Amino acid sequence: MRMRGTGAAAGALLLVLTASGCTTAARPGGAAPTVTSAPPSASGSPNTHGWSKQRLKSAIGKRSGVTHTAKPTVLNGLVGAVFTRNAEGDHFCTASVVDSAGLNLIVTAAHCVWDPKLGQRSDLVFAPGYRSGDTPSGVWPLLSVTVDDRWKDKADPDMDVAFAVVQAQNGQQVQQVLGANKLGANRGYQLPVRVTGYPGSSDVPITCSNTTTEQSPTQLRIDCPDYTGGTSGSPWVTDFDPNTRTGTVVGVIGGYQQGGDSPDTSYSSYFGDRVQALYDRATG
Repeated sequence: MRMRGTGAAAGALLLVLTASGCTTAARPGGAAPTVTSAPPSASGSPNTHGWSKQRLKSAIGKRSGVTHTAKPTVLNGLVGAVFTRNAEGDHFCTASVVDSAGLNLIVTAAHCVWDPKLGQRSDLVFAPGYRSGDTPSGVWPLLSVTVDDRWKDKADPDMDVAFAVVQAQNGQQVQQVLGANKLGANRGYQLPVRVTGYPGSSDVPITCSNTTTEQSPTQLRIDCPDYTGGTSGSPWVTDFDPNTRTGTVVGVIGGYQQGGDSPDTSYSSYFGDRVQALYDRATG
């Protein structure tokens, strides 16, 4: 799952350093931080961290999204924390309800639920709307998981997506209780989205809105601070419908670097034809 350092600290100094390409970020697995910086200015003009004043001023204008605590809304209630066995331990990933004929499907990152060496992770549960130990919408055990063969065989980051069927509770399916976001495939690379998820160090979800960009033809990128370990699987939701209070999922944190090795930038496998086919398998 996404293993990251602590979230971005507030303040103008960090904004300047991040915008200028000079950052310190923890590597996955808790390794020692690495420092990267832009090359020195070729013009020899006065610079900060290798950038001319003009380039630095331009970069500062490119702000990332603003991250804050997610309110307990209908849309945010479709998102939940993923635990092992029950909701009393540590949550390590995020998932969300996605529309299906069986009314029982969630979407997350493949690396959250399937290890290519060991197979499907067992005894996982989904706790939508989880907050500070409370599970207002119940705890839903995962019954079956569907991942692409390219993930099973070689952990292909372009297919770091999984769909899971969850067990009915009290005679009702999860979508009957909460509703669901739709799945969006082949929607392009520049979309306004909201990303909501659960950092492993927090018992409340965070959320951030920004416009996605193309990392590569098979990967999306978004710049939002503080998305640390535990946010893998967080849905990227666009086309919010005020009538249904739901939207369309066009990505989940995962993919490149299993979601990213900096808390300020996140990635997703692009939801194209293969993800659509994976969804069709999961719902067929």
